[in-house]
This record gives sequence, C-alpha cells and structure tokens, in this order.
Amino acid sequence: MDQRIIELYDDFTHRHFDRRLFLERLTKLVGSSAVAMTLMARLSSNYALAATVAADDARLTTTRVSMPGSAGDVKAYLARPKGDAKLPGIVVIHQNRGLNAHIEDIARRVALEGYVALAVDCMSALGGTPADEDQAMKNFPNLKPEVATAELVQAVAYLKGRADVNGKIGTVGFCWGGGMVNRLAEAAPDLNAGVAFYGIAPPLDQVGKIKAALLLNYAGLDDRVNSTRPGYEDALKAAKINYKIEVYPNVNHAFFDDTSAERYNADAAKVAWESAKTFFAQHLKA
Repeated sequence: MDQRIIELYDDFTHRHFDRRLFLERLTKLVGSSAVAMTLMARLSSNYALAATVAADDARLTTTRVSMPGSAGDVKAYLARPKGDAKLPGIVVIHQNRGLNAHIEDIARRVALEGYVALAVDCMSALGGTPADEDQAMKNFPNLKPEVATAELVQAVAYLKGRADVNGKIGTVGFCWGGGMVNRLAEAAPDLNAGVAFYGIAPPLDQVGKIKAALLLNYAGLDDRVNSTRPGYEDALKAAKINYKIEVYPNVNHAFFDDTSAERYNADAAKVAWESAKTFFAQHLKA
C-alpha cells in the first residue's frame, strides 16, 4: 500500500479521529470513493482475527476484575495459566481504542508464557471502552494521562497484592499503551520490567526515577513516534537506566497488530514477540 495512505490513516487514528475527513482526503489521493472505502476496510481493525489464543482456551483461566482507581473503579481482564502456582504478573496496556478483543488476546498470549496477565481498561474513567472503535478513538482525547498513569500504578499494586503473583511485575503496551509503559516506569518504582511497542517518550525530566529494565520497540517508518526517541535515549543514558532499543526497518506503526492487515508485519511481529518473551523471562523469572 502507498505509504502516503498509511500516513494519512495514522493521522486519522492519532490526531483528528474524523472518519468523514479521512475518507475525503483518501478519495482525493486515490481518485475514487469506492477505492477509498475498500482501503479503509483493509486499514481498519478486524477483530474477527483477534483469536490467536481462543477465549475459552482450556490451558487458561480468565475473568473480569475491577480495582479501585483514582477516578472510580477500574475494569480489567485477567488471564493466567490454570493451577495455583505463584507467577510473575504483567500489566497489558491497550492502544487508543481501549480494551478490545485484540488486547484481550494479547493478555492470553502473555498468560500462556507463564504469567498472570492483567489487561487494564484505562477508559474506565470515561465510562469504559465503547464497542464502536471510532467512538473509542473520539472519546480517547478526554482521558487525562495523569489519571491513566495513576490507574496503572494501582494495577501494579493490585497484581503485587494477589496471592497467585510472586511479587515480580512487568508491563507491555502498544501505541498509546507503549507510551504509557514509559510513563508507568517513571511512576512505579517497584516495576521490574517494561516492553513498549512504538510508544512516545515520557516526560524527560522524570526519566531518572525509572528502576525497571526497558525494551523499547520502534517501527522504522513511524516518523511521528520516532521523533521522540533521540531525546528519550539521551535521558536514559544520562540516568544510567537498563534499556535496550530495537528498531524494525521498513515497517509501520502498529506492525504488531494482526487485526490490521495493511500495517501488520508478520516477520517483525514474530521477532519482536520472541524478544519480548526472552526479556520478560530474564527480568521476571530469573
């Protein structure tokens, strides 16, 4: 797909959230409203694909939970391997679409690796994640980063307080959630490890507070997020933080999202996931 179309879609999903405006601009670019509608379908999330691990997988126990938050109760989806073993916990943080089927599927993937996975609905303060993806994106700008950060800090505390968690906690997030991994690392000194996928840099004056080891994944074609990387890396170096950066060339923002066929890159996603699994095992299971 023409990279200009990908960039136009990225602008739609991260800045103006106006489907009509996006389709108007896309129609001008491709010369046909019918073609524009076809491309929109290929770019949009298809949650029918969000079943890498079935919701009723016999190897797992899943449940809906809630915990106190700074702006009321926070809803979450929890998955863990069956049994009563004490395991490390991992907070899973969604994109700017809220807690959807794709993120719940990722929580189940995490759980199958031997963790208690907690996928937090950071839109709880706004009434919860809407079923309609466009509405979720429109509502998202009303979510204050400081509120979401406080709720994620509470999620770390919730996991640490569970009888089936051994006290070691990690976090993984994607897009907006990748940025929140960075913020959570600043705000939660008891976090052990964080893996961010194409997340923007956090407030640089707070980087020195980070105690967790970090694995930061970037997409080579993601100019918007990558523009925040140099300053963040300089701050991490200056503060002597344990971090690793992986840049996947010639792939787009959201390359890990297998529900969006045009931006998903299976090869890069596989390598990044194996790297994340190794990283978490090193810092949470050793």
